[in-house]
Amino acid sequence: MTSTDQQPVAPIRTRKLGHLVLMVRDLEASTRFYTEVMGLRVSDRIGDQMVFLRAGEDHHDLALSRIPDDAPDRDELPRYTRPGLEHFSYYVESVEEMRRAVDVARQLGVTIERGIGQHGPGANWFLVFKDPDGNNVEIYTDMDQIPVDADHQPQTWERNLESFDRHRLAHFVVQPPAAVLAAKDGKKETGKKQ
Repeated sequence: MTSTDQQPVAPIRTRKLGHLVLMVRDLEASTRFYTEVMGLRVSDRIGDQMVFLRAGEDHHDLALSRIPDDAPDRDELPRYTRPGLEHFSYYVESVEEMRRAVDVARQLGVTIERGIGQHGPGANWFLVFKDPDGNNVEIYTDMDQIPVDADHQPQTWERNLESFDRHRLAHFVVQPPAAVLAAKDGKKETGKKQ
């Protein structure tokens, strides 16, 4: 990204993900999902167009923005075959809280997409839900920590089931989508557009 006649410049020193803004079809249904299922709190609103939500002390880490009713592609769902957000994730304190989240999701009729599992890279436990617009929303816990001054050497993981879930789906509470499993085996799902 640097040209040959310029001195290298130090990258921006980012420290954490600050916030996401999601475009949603039904602002109130999405607000209920993120407050009643994910436990976020409303910080502010802009009329009937936006809601700002928070998990911690920052004013917001998620904002929801209503898609206009007459938007031509309003009813298209997120899909894995195009660029864009795959998921975003909120930290929870323990695997026990993650197990409780399964009960919460089931009681509220929320679709569980995948998990409970433990990734290879990062070693974090994960559970993924679908929000009302079809976005993947993850909760995670116990991610490896790499101190700023550590002499950490990155590892290249093979794309397979063990890098996706160290326990090979033993703790999963739902069968993961076929496309997810096929991708972990390096195969393409048949019968569907790629």
